[in-house]
Amino acid sequence: MGALRYGVAMSANAARTPGPTVTRRVAAPAAAVWAVLADGWSYATWVVGASRVRDVDEGWPAPGTRVHHAFGPWPLIVQDVTEVDSAEPGRELVLTARGWPIGEARVTLTIRPDGEANSVVTITEDAVAGPGRLMPAPLRHLLLRPRNTETLYRLALLAQGRK
Repeated sequence: MGALRYGVAMSANAARTPGPTVTRRVAAPAAAVWAVLADGWSYATWVVGASRVRDVDEGWPAPGTRVHHAFGPWPLIVQDVTEVDSAEPGRELVLTARGWPIGEARVTLTIRPDGEANSVVTITEDAVAGPGRLMPAPLRHLLLRPRNTETLYRLALLAQGRK
């Protein structure tokens, strides 16, 4: 399958979507990565912290559609939703992930082809509403970076299985 590599950098999307940015080279084509993102039922498999998917709106990942998910460890499971803000099929998915009582986060995932068999995936996330926003940004970003590194690792594994 090839080696999986990742790095951390700030992207041009950082101005539009603040927060730490994590980038990973994936040994699968961009279409395989998009196929995972477009499968709302796989959400809890690659999103760190999501424990299960209860429902996926028809048309996912069209703007306004939602994945109805749960997060947290049992028995402290919280049920909420993640909604698509915008989608450019095969290139970018922008989400508002709700996790009340913690709050909401804006998540931007971008995919860039890297030859025919590989791609580069970037995730940028930050709190946009709720108590999570009260945490100082440097501390919040310190916590998000390793979470999103693992999220991209899981996404890469799923995409590699689809190639």
